[in-house]
Amino acid sequence: MPRPNPMTLQRQALTVGLAAGGTALFWVFSLPLPFLFGPLSACLLAALLGAPLKGLGQVSVAARTILGVAVGASLTPEVIARLPQMAASVALIPLYVAVIGLVGVPFFRKIYGFDWATSWYAAMPGGLQDMVVFGQEAGGDVRALSLIHATRVLIIVTVAPLILTQGFGVSLSNPIGAPASELPLSEMAIMVAAALIGWKGGERIGLFGASILGPMIVTGALSMLDVIHFRPPAEAILTAQFMIGIGIGVGYVGVTLHEIRRDVSAGVIFVLMLAGLAALFTEVVVLFGLAPAVDGFLAFAPGGQAEMTVLAIIVGADLGYIIVHHLTRVLLVISGAPILARMMRLDARRDADGDGPKGGGGAA
Repeated sequence: MPRPNPMTLQRQALTVGLAAGGTALFWVFSLPLPFLFGPLSACLLAALLGAPLKGLGQVSVAARTILGVAVGASLTPEVIARLPQMAASVALIPLYVAVIGLVGVPFFRKIYGFDWATSWYAAMPGGLQDMVVFGQEAGGDVRALSLIHATRVLIIVTVAPLILTQGFGVSLSNPIGAPASELPLSEMAIMVAAALIGWKGGERIGLFGASILGPMIVTGALSMLDVIHFRPPAEAILTAQFMIGIGIGVGYVGVTLHEIRRDVSAGVIFVLMLAGLAALFTEVVVLFGLAPAVDGFLAFAPGGQAEMTVLAIIVGADLGYIIVHHLTRVLLVISGAPILARMMRLDARRDADGDGPKGGGGAA
């Protein structure tokens, strides 16, 4: 097993120290969501100032398993029985994703001049890591994709709580879970086992988003079997928030003025366009009585699974409804985006080579 690089450990220690300081500052001044916005703000500011921050690697990934367990514990027989009632709302997700692609790809390609692969995967509302990996395999600009998707997540996580409190009048003080001292040790041990088995088992079979989906599947099964009756303790949920805040902030390490002018600004404008589309679909869901406004908003907000799970828990929204919609969106993007990308690139190459319908040529 390779020994840790001392320089890496120093940078990680600096990152955790700054994040802890940001959390403490938010806590002292009673600012909202100190365990999320504290580390996010501190790490983001430090990254923009050029501090040599470093993410926590597998520790951060492990923290996401907590959210997978939290979602799985919410999958009760009652939630499963309501799936047919969600069908009409979930059926809007493919249309939602298609409209995002139709708007986003030309935006990045024509207005900002990104290459085809970068434009395609920058527009897709999937997970940050998945879109970066797919974009890299397709020959896209990895750094641009990272910054664009990091900006999307940053703005959604920052603005969504304001919309929830000011627009919908909900509180961000909903209990996120019982303290560890009030939960049975045996049940917490089962949660830990479910998290590890789901995470590593999911990775072994190539499950996308294994750190969240694997634990969710295992815990969901245990919840349906009446083995698990609680969500992870509040301390665990706060830890997950802390790690998410760090992850978003360190995404901007090494950012240059050129990248801010191009990649980050493109991400900002695009997320405003996404907000308009999300608002439109939320309005449709509410008008047709498919879901309450808060649930509809969080279900169609184009953030990541982890971030939306945290917000749903904080405001006491219908976690089952929201996660079903986000899983549908991510599944569509993860499975469909690479296939459509190959098909469309093939057509583009044929046209460029004069082998379209008029040219009568063969496949590229």
